[in-house]
Amino acid sequence: MSWPKLRAALIALLTTVASATALLVLSPSTPAAAAAVRIMPLGDSITGSPGCWRALLWNRLQSAGYTNIDFVGTLGPQGCGVAYDGDNEGHGGYLVTNVADQNQLVPWLAATLPDIVVMHFGTNDVWSNRAPSVILAAYSKLVDQMRAGNPNMKVLVAKIIPVNPPSCPECAQRTIDLNNAIPAWAAGKTTAQSPITVVDQWTGFNTATDTGDGVHPNAAGDQKMSDRWYPALAAAIGGTTPSPSASASPSPSRSPSPTPSINLSLSPSPTRASSPPPATKSCSATFTVTNQWNNGFQGDITVKNTGTVTLTGWIVKLVFPNGQVITQGWNGTFSQSGATATVTNVAWNGTLAPGATASAGFLASWSGINGPPAVTCTPL
Repeated sequence: MSWPKLRAALIALLTTVASATALLVLSPSTPAAAAAVRIMPLGDSITGSPGCWRALLWNRLQSAGYTNIDFVGTLGPQGCGVAYDGDNEGHGGYLVTNVADQNQLVPWLAATLPDIVVMHFGTNDVWSNRAPSVILAAYSKLVDQMRAGNPNMKVLVAKIIPVNPPSCPECAQRTIDLNNAIPAWAAGKTTAQSPITVVDQWTGFNTATDTGDGVHPNAAGDQKMSDRWYPALAAAIGGTTPSPSASASPSPSRSPSPTPSINLSLSPSPTRASSPPPATKSCSATFTVTNQWNNGFQGDITVKNTGTVTLTGWIVKLVFPNGQVITQGWNGTFSQSGATATVTNVAWNGTLAPGATASAGFLASWSGINGPPAVTCTPL
């Protein structure tokens, strides 16, 4: 080939390479997917043990097209028999006044970065005869902590469901007193940037037909709670821009190379399939005194699947050292013979995936000393 023809061919080749390089550099990257709206369900055992209204609510939102959402919390799902996003902050036996006084919400917020909080909290405070003004002061502190982490936080606060436990005949009126004070509190605390919406979970809820124990919702109660949350939460989701802090980290920018390079090593090294871990079935249980008074206390049991296969049930044994006697229980089937009490799962909290937890609670009597029981868990 003559030099003029060779020179022209080289110029054409370099032009082609330069054009390809420009296309690689200038072509825009694929836009990142929009961040999901992060929603924290916050409360006590009515929210978390197992709180199956959350499962109904999640699946209704999905069916209605609200698919870019993420329920968040440091606690995982506790059964309910359907697939759903079960992350939550429903802590069985907790008092909202204690959570506020001890600043327990702050690390939960830092770990989950919610955009919306759905709060049903105060039942245990009512049971413990905390005044409405004290409970509402705790609400205010929690809202301040939410806004400190996210100034645009949207908060849905429930008028809590009625309670009528046999051991607390005064609780019904105390609940009414708290609920009557919530709207005025919310009106004074809401802002345009961080609105508070009151959701009436009390009206139309019947403890005789919608609970199994006068306190915790059964299937009918879960459906009512889900139905009440849905319109308020759907409206909040529709008007929420996810916090940038909750978005996925962007990929690092790439500096273009002056010329494209070609990787000629096309054959990957063979990989060896690792053997699956052996299937193990195990569980653990922890016990906590969540409230105590003269001759009585409230205990909370948390069961965790510590194995590698799904559990179909569990049995917790508690051996009390000082003659304590369980008088009432929920979220489990209770029996006691002498110092040994046995708690077996009920239908809605027996199925636990690896790492999942379930809760049960009880009231008991004590005299003189209230030492902790020895606790063991048997998987089924």
